Amino acid sequence: MPDLLIELFSEEIPARMQGKAASDLQKLITDGLVEAGLTYKAAAAFSTPRRLTLSVEDLLVESKPQREERKGPKVGAPDQAIDGFLRGAGLTRDDLEIRNDKKGQVYFAVIEKPGRMAADVIAEVLEKTVRNFPWPKSMRWGAGTLKWVRPLHDILCILSDEAGAEVVPLDVDGITSGNTTRGHRFLSPDAFTVTGFEDYEAKLKRAHVMLRADERADMIWNDATNQAFALGLEVVEDRGLLTEVAGLVEWPVVLLGQIDPTFYELPAEVLQTSMKEHQKFFSVRNAKTGQIERFVTVANTVTSDDGTTILKGNQKVLFARLSDAKFFWENDLRVANDGMGPWLDSLSNVTFHNKLGTQKDRIDRIIALSREIVPLVGADVDEVAEAARVAKADLSSEMVYEFPELQGLMGRYYASKAGLSDAVAAAAQDHYSPLGPSDDVPTAPVSVAVALADKLDTLTGFWAIDEKPTGSKDPFALRRAALGVIRLIVDNGLTVSLTKVGVTGDLLSFFHDRLKFYLKDQGIRHDIIDACIAMDGADDLALLVKRAKALAAALSTDDGQNLIQGFKRANNILTQAEEKDGVEYSYGADIAHAQHDAERALFAALDAADTVITPAMAAQDFGTAMAAMAELRGPIDAFFDAVQINADQQVVRRNRLNLLSRIRKTCLAVADLTRIEG
Repeated sequence: MPDLLIELFSEEIPARMQGKAASDLQKLITDGLVEAGLTYKAAAAFSTPRRLTLSVEDLLVESKPQREERKGPKVGAPDQAIDGFLRGAGLTRDDLEIRNDKKGQVYFAVIEKPGRMAADVIAEVLEKTVRNFPWPKSMRWGAGTLKWVRPLHDILCILSDEAGAEVVPLDVDGITSGNTTRGHRFLSPDAFTVTGFEDYEAKLKRAHVMLRADERADMIWNDATNQAFALGLEVVEDRGLLTEVAGLVEWPVVLLGQIDPTFYELPAEVLQTSMKEHQKFFSVRNAKTGQIERFVTVANTVTSDDGTTILKGNQKVLFARLSDAKFFWENDLRVANDGMGPWLDSLSNVTFHNKLGTQKDRIDRIIALSREIVPLVGADVDEVAEAARVAKADLSSEMVYEFPELQGLMGRYYASKAGLSDAVAAAAQDHYSPLGPSDDVPTAPVSVAVALADKLDTLTGFWAIDEKPTGSKDPFALRRAALGVIRLIVDNGLTVSLTKVGVTGDLLSFFHDRLKFYLKDQGIRHDIIDACIAMDGADDLALLVKRAKALAAALSTDDGQNLIQGFKRANNILTQAEEKDGVEYSYGADIAHAQHDAERALFAALDAADTVITPAMAAQDFGTAMAAMAELRGPIDAFFDAVQINADQQVVRRNRLNLLSRIRKTCLAVADLTRIEG
């Protein structure tokens, strides 16, 4: 069985697109092969800046014959319907069969597809893939009509086995397939032939091309950390930057450069951000002081002077970039040292949303809301108000204008320079958090108060103007804001009634949906959450989560699972009897009318459970309450096994139905078990 090797060789592919493009190539080709009847053992895709590569192992030599039956229109249907069916099947009327169906005679098309040689199928699938490749952005070049992310130069496509390799004939817009590729643009630009994947990868490496992105990344990281370690320094880890840089080079050469000490006064985050965003440099810091002193750049070639000229050029450009950052920093410090007044005033001229006013209007709302939250978090009211007042001030700074990703962080620096307390400065940075499911959650009272007020104002504001997320669209990141509120409340164990801080019914339902998403990752089913949402106090998210976790724990036991069945049986019988009799059996169960030991035992079990459940629920000790509820499983099972609910004696029947009502009432005091599935 032959192996297939495909390489699409082009000008440089943007690093951010390479990983997905390799995955898309593998999926499109392998799906097309399988659909045509060509199965295989394994496949792997690779990418470098100038090539997408796919290796497919043990491909069938020939596709298997296929037979497909398609049901068509009824006999006697309009000609237009029949002709459309024939076009889709690629047949004529003489090819159709007439078969009896439930609704009469129907046309059937039987489509026989003979087996095809692998090369023919591959050529067809690859051409379709190239012409319809899902690049985020693509271009045309020359006089051709083909679109590709960058000009496509060559297509390598070969089938190889023990007997040798053969080219799969293919022509896409004048680009013909072959068995050659090229190495590194500068170090090994000449073309060479290959006979299979192993030969291809080995020759590429000799031609100064590392095919595997993870190998390039590992080499960059190892060389960078070793060079830094030799000087007693450490590289600041940045996996995203590492992936990006590995996509910029085919033959990585790691160079360690020096930062001019003039810039040491800049915050480390400013140095790191400037170097990352503008030059794609890694930061190298002094492990003892945390000061960033050097940088790592990755060249794509080997030079005779071991990179000296490259480093000089990079350091010259870096000096100019950091000079700008230093200028921004010094100007911003003058404003911060003066109390940040001009920044706060300028926010009156910055529109937050045309229906929600300016940033200054929003800050005023956040201050008012954060004052309401103060008692819930135990913060100092004056500090919270001050933190809310200055939290957005850095949006007017020159540094944040240049590097928007530093908002909040620069706010912390500027608040400290303005002489504000550490708690206020921390809140300026932390009030944006958490930004995602894995982001750290603020715990300092002042930070929590402002963070909650900030997110709740966003949500209530956009809900008030009917700007809600729809489908996959969420332009104002309201889902993220709601998840942030949930994590702030739950992780800090806060007792917060959302309805008392402006959350209305529709918005509360949105929170509940986000809570289901949040708890799903913790293994808690949506029906368990629904059973708890139906209870009083569902606007207290911490209480809701506590109840849901306790219920999930109870239902994870055998007693809990079987109790659900007993409860549902009791509820169904009771509901049917109430509908039939037109009365409500909700009180009056009397042990004096019990006729069986199992009946009396259930009375005793319910009495015992109530003495535990009632005070436990009052104390919000849901674990104890639900454990007591689960212990009813045995007495309920024994009761149903021993007695007949619809007894001939009406007094006994009514008493037993009222006993079922006690079961329902006791269980529903803990959670709405009617919402539990299964």
